[in-house]
This record gives sequence, structure tokens and C-alpha cells, in this order.
Amino acid sequence: MTESEVLIDKRDGLGLITLNRPKAINALNHPMALAISAALQAWADDDEVRTVVVTGAGERGLCAGGDIVAIHRDAAALNDHSAGANADSATGVFWRDEYILNALIGRYPKPYVVVMDGIVMGGGVGLSGHGSHRIVTERSKIGMPEVGIGFIPDVGGTYLLARTPGEIGTHVALTTARMSAGDAIAAGFADYFVASEHIPALLETLRTETAEIAIAKFATDAPESELVAQQDWIDACYSADTVEEIVDRLRTHGSPEAAKAATEVLAKSPVALKVTLRSLRAARAAKSLEAVLNEEYRVSIAALASRDLVEGIRAQVIDKDRNPQWSPATLADVTAEQVDAYFIELGENELGLEAGK
Repeated sequence: MTESEVLIDKRDGLGLITLNRPKAINALNHPMALAISAALQAWADDDEVRTVVVTGAGERGLCAGGDIVAIHRDAAALNDHSAGANADSATGVFWRDEYILNALIGRYPKPYVVVMDGIVMGGGVGLSGHGSHRIVTERSKIGMPEVGIGFIPDVGGTYLLARTPGEIGTHVALTTARMSAGDAIAAGFADYFVASEHIPALLETLRTETAEIAIAKFATDAPESELVAQQDWIDACYSADTVEEIVDRLRTHGSPEAAKAATEVLAKSPVALKVTLRSLRAARAAKSLEAVLNEEYRVSIAALASRDLVEGIRAQVIDKDRNPQWSPATLADVTAEQVDAYFIELGENELGLEAGK
């Protein structure tokens, strides 16, 4: 990591974290995650830090996710290795530390103000979605695009997706739909709407006011949520117990939005879809973010050895032909054993997070 990839500063009662890879839309890598964790741990008991503020450099977004090219490299090399080898890989170690960071954010003892301006995807949701004061703007585009690359929502994403109103989270996860500011607030991924033009003034005000007072000076009513407006058909279709039944309901519902959603779902990795649905249902019953992160880590480590993750990143990011050849190729071809394999405990490689610790 060059020194400038994440800027960390402390002044005027604020702990300031700026993701500083604007050309990569501030994609998160391992050294950045470690630096952020170290800063948060140091500030937790630092009386000179009243509030933590997290922003992204540039105009494009807070964070587009993890360093996907590095993940592709590891996944390609580890396709035939055991779960233990996957956990010991560079990506496996990165994910472990990233998930520890996600849990730290979720239980942070001080106000954690994060500006979710522009693109916030995948790992960016992990840095923002578990914070105490989550701000979106008219430019915000938030989502969990994992099934589109043969992966499964992670970084506590299934915890958030499982707690949206009705089945909105299931729709977002299986289609990789992008949430607007209004959608994100309605879905529980964000708390406040502040117009982007007022963000600089908000950040300046945080130097002299508490997070609640500063945000209240600039926050306005969020735009209406299109997803909430469509919740009737979303709930009716996505409440099914299997991906096949969800697709059938979408196809037969009669609305053009549902038909479009069916097409979008069927373009994704069949095995990733089935694992994701199971993960979402399990996360809904989980008692803590830490419990969900433990399960997501098992699933992620298993996915690291999957052919679909390699193929999905190749098609979407490396070659950009947008034509992944999934294996298995259809939902019907995915066996229960293949899905079960993603949830096998990792023994000594378990993440082992405990609620509140």
C-alpha cells in the first residue's frame, strides 16, 4: 500500500478516514483494511476523538468493493485446494481481517459518520452499512453485486439484506439491483439524505457540533423509494422457498418489472443464487452481526475455490465479454450437495467472532 491509499487524520475532535484510490473508485485492499482497523481501535478510547468520519476521494463513489483482480488471481490458483488452503491464501487472510473490521464498525462505541456518496458496492457496504450515522446523497448507488460474478453477498451484507422490509433484500441480492438513496434508507442500508452540495458544509460543521446536531442541519426528506413502491410483487414473488419457484413466480406474475427481474436472476450464477438464498434465510434468523459474519466467512472461503468465481470475474472484469459460462449451467443442475459444501465449518480456520467482542 502506498501511503496515500487511505488517509487517516485526527483533528478538531474528529477521526478522519478518507479512502484515497479514486481511479479505482476507492476499492478496498488488505493494507487499507488493516490501517482502518488500527485507527478505529486507537480512537475508541481516545478522548480527543469525539466522532469518526469516513469519506471517499474523488467524485465517483465511496468504495466500489474489494480488489477484485487480486481475488481473481487467488481464486484461479486455489480452485482445487482445500478449505484450509483457501483460508490461508492472501484473499482468505484479507477477508478475515475485513470481516473483523466489519464487526468492529458494527459495535463501535462512538458516532461513525460515513458519507455514502456515489457508488457503494460490496466491500463498500461493509465499511458503511454497519455504521451508526449513514448518509446518502442524490448520487448514491448502493448494491451487493456478488451473484453476478459467481460469489455470494458478504461483509455482513446478508445481515442487512435479510432485515429489509419484506423481500426487498432478496430481490436486491438475486438481481444485483442498485439501490437509490431513497431505496437505501427504506431498506435500512442508510439513515439520512443530504444533498451532495451540502456535504462539505456538513463535514465542516462536524468539527464543532455532535453528529446528531450537524446532520440535522443538512438532512432533508429522502426521495421516494421505487423498491418500496414495488413491494407488493417483490414480496409475492421472492417469498418462495427456492430460486426456481421465485423465478416461476416472477415469470407468471404479469408485471413487466417482475418479468425483467426473472431475466436478471437467470443471468447470474445458478449455484451462487442458491447459496445466496440459503444465506439470506439463515441471516434472517441470526441473533447478531457477528454470527452472520462467521457464516459468511465459511461461504466466502468455499466460493474462493469455485469455478464460477473465476469465470464470473473473468467475464465481467478481466475480459469484459459479459458472457460467463456458469458451471453448473442451470438451476436444475445444482445439487443439494453442492450448496451444502459452501456451509461446511472450517475447523481451526473458523472466523470465530463473538457478539459484542
